[in-house]
Amino acid sequence: MPVPSTMFHIGLSAPGGPENLAVVKGDVPAVRPGEILVRVEAAGINRPDVLQRKGEYPPPPDASPILGLEIAGEIVALGEGVTGHAVGDKVCALANGGGYAQYCAVPATQTLPFPKGYDAVKAAALPETFFTVWANLFMMAELKPGESVLVHGGSSGIGTTAIQLAAALGARVFATAGSAEKCEACLGLGASRAINYRSEDFSAVIAEETGRAGVDVILDMIGAAYLERNLKSLARDGRLSIIAFLGGAVAERVNLVPIMLKRLRVTGSAMRPRTAAEKQAIRDELLAKAWPLLEAGRVAPVLHAVMPYAEATAGHRMMEEGDHIGKIVLTFD
Repeated sequence: MPVPSTMFHIGLSAPGGPENLAVVKGDVPAVRPGEILVRVEAAGINRPDVLQRKGEYPPPPDASPILGLEIAGEIVALGEGVTGHAVGDKVCALANGGGYAQYCAVPATQTLPFPKGYDAVKAAALPETFFTVWANLFMMAELKPGESVLVHGGSSGIGTTAIQLAAALGARVFATAGSAEKCEACLGLGASRAINYRSEDFSAVIAEETGRAGVDVILDMIGAAYLERNLKSLARDGRLSIIAFLGGAVAERVNLVPIMLKRLRVTGSAMRPRTAAEKQAIRDELLAKAWPLLEAGRVAPVLHAVMPYAEATAGHRMMEEGDHIGKIVLTFD
């Protein structure tokens, strides 16, 4: 089918609440060298989208202002210099922006084939969480088989991905979540112990479960509110990887002595500012090490809700309410 000149996408009238999202008509993006144009069949909703909607996470200068960082669909055009792809291929991709649209241009080096047996909805639930988890948990924090890891926000898209990947690759996994239902879900995904943070102190549980040795790695999206207890919960030579600040970005009166005494390493990163080469390196590792786990059924995306893209407002409200377990995905005609 020929590529049209216009498309529908989710526009943002002004930074603010979910009610500022609406279906609008605009131009199909031009394909630059090194990019592919994808007819979007499904797109994931992620917390960075919520932050961008609020005006707290602006896109890079060369990225589309349209929300959306992960897509799945069919390639309909190739930019100059693109090799290894063909029109008609089914791919999912980590987008730099523009995912909430019928067409999205993405760097070819940030795309992955649908895992065998996957449709667009399942494939769209992969890129943002898998890129983030793999980069932070395995490349930066260097989680190894036989080590232990604590995953905060275990029922989120990031959390459900991290639990499964860590367990499949031989780590002992602990997870925090905010309800009995969410804790049960974490256990079902491979956590050996799920901690309800509303009724339990995770640092006390970790101390008890590890004989006061602590865990080797912590994947944290809370930030300041958990920093001191995270440091307390790490083992000697432990690594704390911070990926978000849902509990604040400024930590005051925190005892930093454990960093020195236990030789701890504290890292943090955001995916969007990474270079194209860095994202390609993550993509290559995912294809080699994570995609076989998906195709073998040892790891799978957890889908909480699938809805038409015109209901993006409802999807963002669902994300902010925080009652979901797993991913929220939008579908396109």
